[in-house]
Amino acid sequence: MQKSAGKHGFCLLNCVLQTKPPAELRERVFAFACQIVVFCRELSKEPGVVRNISWQLAASATSSGANLNEAKSAYSRRDFAAKNAIALKEMRESLYWLQIIRACNLAPSARAEPLIREADELTAMLTAGLKKLNPVIPVIAVLLLVIVFVCARVAVSSAR
Repeated sequence: MQKSAGKHGFCLLNCVLQTKPPAELRERVFAFACQIVVFCRELSKEPGVVRNISWQLAASATSSGANLNEAKSAYSRRDFAAKNAIALKEMRESLYWLQIIRACNLAPSARAEPLIREADELTAMLTAGLKKLNPVIPVIAVLLLVIVFVCARVAVSSAR
C-alpha cells in the first residue's frame, strides 16, 4: 500500500512506518522530517494555537534537515560547522514543540512519544557531531591568550 503526498508523488509511508531508522544521520533527519510533516498535517486540522504550533514544528524539523543537507556543500570548515549548528538549533526547537504538544495533550501520546524520542536522539547526535567539529576554537582561544600574555610581559619588561 503506497500513500502519496499530494501532487509531488513522494511516498511518505516508508518514512512514517519505518521499523528501524536509517543509519546515516542525514537520512535519519530526513525520515524524521517526513514523519513530522505527516504528523503536522493531522495536527493542523485543528484551528487556532494548535495549528500554529503544528506549523512551527513542521518549519523547525524541515529546517534542521535542510541545513544539515546544505552543510554538504559548505565552502569551508567554519561554514560546515555553522550549518550543523543551525541544524542542531532547529532540532532542539522541534523537540521543544513536541514537548509542548505532549504537555498540553494536543496529540495522542502514542503518536507524539516516538517523535520525541527520535528528536531527542537526533539532538544528541547533532550535539556530539558539533563537539567534534569545534575543538579547534578553544585551542585557538588558548593560544591567543598565551600570545597576549607573552606580549604583555615583554612590553612590561621592556618598559622598565
